[in-house]
Amino acid sequence: HVQLVESGGGSVQVGGSLRLSCVASGDTIGRYCMGWFRQVPGKGREAVAAADADRRTIYGDFVEGRFTIDRDNARSTVFLQMNSLNSDDSALYFCAGSWTLEKYWGQGTQVTVS
Repeated sequence: HVQLVESGGGSVQVGGSLRLSCVASGDTIGRYCMGWFRQVPGKGREAVAAADADRRTIYGDFVEGRFTIDRDNARSTVFLQMNSLNSDDSALYFCAGSWTLEKYWGQGTQVTVS
């Protein structure tokens, strides 16, 4: 069973940057597809970015080159570098990991842009 713990959220001004981290325990993440999702109250969870076991990446259309997902398998950590933040990026950001039928979620880290 994998546990995911996010960190790095906080309050930032429009145009600023944040770097989110997600540390996994209970298993190594090398074979997992790792991703970031976000959610605001009253709306569904939205996919932000993902990086598969071969480090291929995919991003939500709204990212428009502002975010970068990266993974350090040796440290079982996934990062999300977010630049040029705007108020629409304010949300609770979740880390997720999946492999075959297994899927795990973290508790989330809040990002507020104002």
